[in-house]
Amino acid sequence: VVMAAARNVMRAVRVFEFGGPEVLKLQSDVLVPVPKENQVLIKVHACGVNPVETYIRSGTYARKPALPYTPGSDVAGVIESVGEHVTAFKKGDRVFTLETLSGGYAEYAVAAASRVFPLPDQLDFRQGAAIGVPYFTAYRALFQKGCAKAGESVLVHGASGGVGLAACQIARARGLKVLGTAGTEEGMNVILRNGAHHAFNHRDPNYTERIKACTGPGGVDIIIEMLSNVNLDADLQLLSCAGRVMVVGCRGRIEINPRDTMSKESSIIGVSLFLATEEERRECATAVLDGIEAGWLKPVVGSEYPLERVAKAHEDIICSSGARGKMVLLL
Repeated sequence: VVMAAARNVMRAVRVFEFGGPEVLKLQSDVLVPVPKENQVLIKVHACGVNPVETYIRSGTYARKPALPYTPGSDVAGVIESVGEHVTAFKKGDRVFTLETLSGGYAEYAVAAASRVFPLPDQLDFRQGAAIGVPYFTAYRALFQKGCAKAGESVLVHGASGGVGLAACQIARARGLKVLGTAGTEEGMNVILRNGAHHAFNHRDPNYTERIKACTGPGGVDIIIEMLSNVNLDADLQLLSCAGRVMVVGCRGRIEINPRDTMSKESSIIGVSLFLATEEERRECATAVLDGIEAGWLKPVVGSEYPLERVAKAHEDIICSSGARGKMVLLL
């Protein structure tokens, strides 16, 4: 009986109050969730860490989960069991998720079967945990909201992180001219290896002039912006006529002059994967799975942390001096 009881609990990170990284508590006696109908239980091998998870944890984000909760949405692992009516997956299948119902920073996670996708053998679990949120967000920003077309130019601002590298790979595969920024030499090399035609160091005081020299008087058609509270004002100066800034990330306020949008009839468009319709999510999934099959979708894994160091991961994703791929927790 003791053995059976022991198997029904797992290690999972729990948040009992909103606050800094220190509110992430690793517990070893959390009940393993049970999949209901149209749900699956996944044995988690790796889980992606996304900036939005730090905003939710701090209590400053628009959406607040009921406490206590386990963070984490994009996991990769193996199907442990399936609920009623699930026919697409069986025990032992390798999968990745777009979101989970029970939280991904855990040894097991329950997800809706519609948010789970097969993980091909050519990608490992670390890479699987780097697909969901970054690639779906990048695709949504570029095509569903940004209406990107082959032949247009895109500037990915903060291109060396998870969403940034996804945007570079997708945009390059779809025939766009890709420019990217990073904060380190290493970051610039990573983005050049992952689809960018040109890389710029956003710590260089003259980097916007270099971008203008590269794009010519026409400017850039689309900007994928990870840090709009720092860059939005400068972004508006870089756009082409009818250009658009896609706001993917923001950590505070910024002052802009709306007249800058009038002179070029440019747009500032917010992007939230959370608001995607079922149909839009299916479109993203099709594009992502096609990219894996075609071979151009290759997630770049950056820093890796064991579950015990989850607080450090949350600290680093906000404070580190330059990303190089998607941050993941390993189980």
